[in-house]
Amino acid sequence: MRTSYTERTARLLGPKGWTALGVFLAIMLIAMPVLHLMVPPGSPLHVSNYAITLMGKILCYALVAVAMDLIWGYAGILSLGHGLFFALGGYAFGMYLMRQIGLDGNYHSPLPDFMVFLDWKTLPWYWQGTDHFIWAAILTIAVPTVIAFIFGFFAFQSRIKGVYFSIITQALTYAAMLLFFRNETGFGGNNGFTDFKRILGYSVTAPETRVVLLGLTALALAGTLVLGRWLVTSRFGRVLAATRDAESRVMFIGYNPLWYKLFIWTLSAALCGVAGALYVPQVGIINPSEMSPASSIEIAIWVAVGGRGTLIGAVIGAVAVSLAKSWFTVSFPQYWLFFLGFLFILVTLFLPEGLVGLYHKLRGNKVDASEPAFTPDPETVSPAAAKASVAPSPRHLTGESA
Repeated sequence: MRTSYTERTARLLGPKGWTALGVFLAIMLIAMPVLHLMVPPGSPLHVSNYAITLMGKILCYALVAVAMDLIWGYAGILSLGHGLFFALGGYAFGMYLMRQIGLDGNYHSPLPDFMVFLDWKTLPWYWQGTDHFIWAAILTIAVPTVIAFIFGFFAFQSRIKGVYFSIITQALTYAAMLLFFRNETGFGGNNGFTDFKRILGYSVTAPETRVVLLGLTALALAGTLVLGRWLVTSRFGRVLAATRDAESRVMFIGYNPLWYKLFIWTLSAALCGVAGALYVPQVGIINPSEMSPASSIEIAIWVAVGGRGTLIGAVIGAVAVSLAKSWFTVSFPQYWLFFLGFLFILVTLFLPEGLVGLYHKLRGNKVDASEPAFTPDPETVSPAAAKASVAPSPRHLTGESA
């Protein structure tokens, strides 16, 4: 007897996982709006505008970290250029926000202020249609997806991997950063986009708008976690993990790793684009510094600190490092980069499995990123059905013993 879809969904995260996800959404969708909008500012329970903005920003970072974990933890693809896809999503949606300023800019012109300052007379062709929310939302996903697909296709087809792939991705994001710094490209130069006014007719800075954006970011993160868990515990995830461990053997038994890696790579880029689009209206600015190699390296550090190949570890790492950065940049701004480098060395030498790995080690459990959360019961599934429904595990594909 096959397991029903409901049972498989319940086993996807397990009771504790679904409970934790429900508590997280309840806090972000109910508790935070109530404490921000209904509790007086003088009350110790009041959540300030700064706290709402900081939480929204960190949740966007957590979404990027999960996207990074999907390719690094489960496919073995270390990208040092994921900040590019995050920034492209932010710029795509930032174009819509700039168009919504309208005549309220400093120059009272339908053109963005930086274009008026540079004496531009008309909008560039690639700005056409960006005053429509739907088109901007499409660009948010389409631009990172198309660029990632084209780049990934040629890179994976050429079987570029390891440190060479990491260097190429870093070069790609650095080249894009230099391009966006130029005023003639039409993206605001080194200042980027800022001074947003409205989104869908509502004030960007209004408290109600901020809590809605926070809720949307929380839903996006929760959905990404569920989607990621479903992918990595499916047949696709098993083949992907096997490709990470022994790509040549996977090819030998009949799988084509190109399409598996290209799909997860492109999906990861699209998720970064969504995170960038949610980030921009909450933080209020997007500029080429988001494409800097340092930003992309920081994304990798989030995943390393939390624990590669765990999904939830990526969230923990992004939250922990981002909170530390917020504190350091206020209290000891000159020491943040030293602390970040020390943290990376510490994790590499003493916590190779990250904070999640440390937690499981203390509990006596073994972290296995490739182990599926659901497998058919051999007592209730016929041998033929089990063989057809369950893909070979990475251990079987690589010839390792159980």
